[in-house]
Amino acid sequence: MADKGPIRKHYYHAEAAALRGDLKLPHPAKIERQAHARVKPEGGYESQQGKPFRVEGIVSYCAAHTQAAGHLEDQEQKPDRGFKTLTSSLVEGLNILNVVTADRVVAQVSTEHPLYESDGHVPKVTFLGTQFQNLRIGGYLVEVELDLDLLDGDNYSGKESYTCEGFFGRLKARFDAFRQGEDANALATELNAQRGDGKESTELSLVKSIKTRAPWPHNGNVFDIPHFGQVRLGVVRIEHKDYVESVPQTTVINVSMIEAIMGCIASGTVQCCVGKSNGGTVPGGG
Repeated sequence: MADKGPIRKHYYHAEAAALRGDLKLPHPAKIERQAHARVKPEGGYESQQGKPFRVEGIVSYCAAHTQAAGHLEDQEQKPDRGFKTLTSSLVEGLNILNVVTADRVVAQVSTEHPLYESDGHVPKVTFLGTQFQNLRIGGYLVEVELDLDLLDGDNYSGKESYTCEGFFGRLKARFDAFRQGEDANALATELNAQRGDGKESTELSLVKSIKTRAPWPHNGNVFDIPHFGQVRLGVVRIEHKDYVESVPQTTVINVSMIEAIMGCIASGTVQCCVGKSNGGTVPGGG
């Protein structure tokens, strides 16, 4: 294999939290990040075990566990493999105002940044391990099929952003392939990337399909529920910035498995199982 030059110096950023939110009514409360785990810039591992948590009768869970890790792949075992990060957030016994409940929710994001400058800076991403177990809305079972290869590892390029035309073309083709009658696929919450201030961002969903007998129709991954508000499932937000010769030097991946935007019998927002991953490298191991 051709010499690609020295291995870069990489700074890790991976963090996960079980829950966070901002409640207005009937009990005002700022919910700080629960069971927050964050890896150091030089890499390593951190985990947090969350005890049972409750804010009055508005939101609660029975247990939580988070972890964050960052390391360089073993170059003897996996030559030319890059810098890996992992964020994982697990919540058990979730209850949001007796409307949204789940036995278990898991958000897991693994990224790999290229090893060499010539290979670009955009990480490869997988959501393997992410899942819902016995998710219910208003007491109705909601069966969610997730697309854990949403970011299309087979067509990955470290020099191509996840907001490029090629990526959105592949995403649209997958969207159309999964569409069945009125049960529209929810891969893309917002297919058009937002551009400005040297940044590109887009919002998507891991949700491939939803099966439920709940009386409230869903628009992709979004439920609008009378007398409660809105519930969004499997939200992924991607931001590219710090472009050099059209290649983003920084890519931020945010995932939030359940977002409840309440505006009726209660008011406020709750995000469950959240993770964030990015990182940066310095050429020549500097």
